[in-house]
Amino acid sequence: MADLYQKALESERRSLWAECRLKGLAKDTPAHIRIAELDRLLAQHKTKKVGTSDAPGSGAKTP
Repeated sequence: MADLYQKALESERRSLWAECRLKGLAKDTPAHIRIAELDRLLAQHKTKKVGTSDAPGSGAKTP
């Protein structure tokens, strides 16, 4: 199943990163700050996802 929240965060991060590269923005700009926040949100989301992978109904087989 597609994880739409993760895809949305990654898409926003890619577009901001491309904008920063094209414009040559400094590291302390709001766009770079948002990229750092998106990185944090993605990391939190991935840890939540890993923690729930053994939940019943997640497709994990039990012996």
